[in-house]
Order: sequence, then structure tokens, then C-alpha cells
Amino acid sequence: MADQGAVTARQRAILRAIIEGYIETGEPIGSGTISRLAHSEARAMSSATVRNEMAALSDAGLLEQPHTSAGRIPTARAFRMYVEELSGGENPRIDAERLPASSRHRIDSSFVGLAGTQEVLERTSHLLATLSSGVGVAIATAAEGDLLEHVHFSRLAPARVLAVVVMRSGMVRDRVLALDRDLGVVELETAANFLNEQFRGWSIEQVRADLERRVEHERSEYQRLLSAVQQLWTKVVPADEARTQTVYVEGVANLIGREVDGDRLREMLVALEAKQRVVDLLNAYIDAHQQSVRVVFDLEEQAPEMAGLVLIAAPARMAGETRGTIGVISSKRIDYENTMNAVSYLSRVFDRIVLHPKG
Repeated sequence: MADQGAVTARQRAILRAIIEGYIETGEPIGSGTISRLAHSEARAMSSATVRNEMAALSDAGLLEQPHTSAGRIPTARAFRMYVEELSGGENPRIDAERLPASSRHRIDSSFVGLAGTQEVLERTSHLLATLSSGVGVAIATAAEGDLLEHVHFSRLAPARVLAVVVMRSGMVRDRVLALDRDLGVVELETAANFLNEQFRGWSIEQVRADLERRVEHERSEYQRLLSAVQQLWTKVVPADEARTQTVYVEGVANLIGREVDGDRLREMLVALEAKQRVVDLLNAYIDAHQQSVRVVFDLEEQAPEMAGLVLIAAPARMAGETRGTIGVISSKRIDYENTMNAVSYLSRVFDRIVLHPKG
């Protein structure tokens, strides 16, 4: 593996020029184009010097030659070095406040008037897709110990009910329920009142456990109400969703037309449609306690169908607690500085968002 310290300043200048040229054009970069694309310290080099340094970078595993007569393209290791240079070095360029003021204003204004963590994360996936030209991803995770604030049921049709469950963290669950038997408006109002009066301030697991206990021990007319309440509650919050992860993915079309073949593109699209694969991917790489944006190039180790893509992600926090994960999945030809700063800014902006209760 190449050691960044072993790469000279001149080689870094050439490598940076090749990476940025490849991001811009999608074409292999030859020595003859370096003077046009390079930073000032590389611009004065002769073509022979550039060719020699490119050969050395290839030997170090930082450049590869896709065709015999073509120029060079950066490897995943080169992109990783480039990101490390953006994040550290003498002049780090990754900082949430370095995001252009127009982008920061757009983000801030987009969150005005939203109700609940899930609406915020849904908007976030849209913003990330727009700002990065990649796939914006946001995962809302119900925190352990999150407490019930309010429940509301609305009858849509026979045996079909809209349920809205609001948690004290601001997370809102909206779900259309298909019931085993029809419940009238009065029954739904009674069930909602019962849950609100009996369980406000309780965790999801506490509500489930207490309802099971009451149904088991009650053998009176009260049983009918409890059965209705339990049926509604278990459909709103299934047992396998104690820590619900709601996934928002937007901008998949941004991958189309990039440098991927049709078969692999279809595999990636299927993976993105299977939302659990996205959850697994982010959970595998993003630590809820990390403070900075992480860039992952070896996605194929976790999901083979993601080969050739990069993940740029960070935890999202509200009131000091992690409320989900946000990020961008894209081809390696992405504006790393802008995207990393956008993810960083969004991951920090949640604490400043004022959530408005649903009407």
C-alpha cells in the first residue's frame, strides 16, 4: 500500500490534477493535459517529468491505465489519499462552514415548518441528492427509551385506518393499517383516548408489554376495548420494529449515465430499492458516536453490488442524541469537497431545527 508520506509534493500535485480532471471529464488523463488541469506547482513541469511521475504513481498503486493507449485514472487508494488531503494537511478544506452561503441558506430555509424527525430526514435525502448529484440517503432511527407523546387514528375505509404516533423526540410514524376487523369512528377515538391517557410518557416496549399483560388477565367487557387497542398498536409498531429504521432514498436517477455498465447499474438500483441493504451498509460503516464525516470507498466488501461507488456519511443528531444517519452514495466522480461539507453541515444543523407539531 502506498504511504502518503512517501509521495512527494510534486507527485501529490500531479495526482490531485489527475483526480480533479477525471472527476470533471470522466476520461483518462494523459500527461499532455496536466498543464491545463494542474495546480500552479505542477503547471511548470515538462511533459517528460510528468510522464515519469505518473509512472511512479502507477507503480505505487495510485493510478491505473484502462487501455494501452489511454491516459491514467485514479484508483480507490488515490481517491482515499485525496480525501485525506482535503480533510487534513496544511490547508484543510472540509468544514461545514466552508459550504457556500447559498447552499447553507437553502438548507436552513428548507427545514422551516417541518413536523417531526422523519419529515426532516425525508427533506434531507432530497437536499443531499440535489447538492451532490448523487443518491441522498437518510435513516431515521427511533432512540432507545423514546417516549410516547400522542396517538391518533382516522378511519379511511372499512378495516383501513390511518395511524399517527408522535414520540417525544419529535419522531412521527404515519402508517395505513389493514385491520382484521372493521373498527368504527367511536371505537377508534376510544382506543386513541385509552392509549393517550394510559401510556403517554411510556416507551414503545413498555406499552406493548403492558397491553399483553392486561389482555392476558382481563376477562370482562373491558377485554373488547383492550383487543381493539392491542390490534391497532401491534400494527402501528410491529414487534420487530422496536428500533424502527425508516429509510429515505432520493436521486437514484443521478447514477444513470455515469461510468457503469447496464448490468451493474441494475444491481445497484435493486440494492437501493431494497432499503434494508442501505440500512446494513450505513450501519456497517457509520458509528453513531463519530463526530466527523466518513468517506468509504470499499463498499463492495459489505455489498458486492455497490462496487465502484463511494459513501459519504455522518450521524445526525437532535438534542444531543443520534436520531439517524445521513449520507450520499455516488460514483467516485463526485465533488468531494462540496459533498463532504454539505453532509457535515446537515449533520450539525438538526440541533437548530424547530419542529412543529402536526395539526
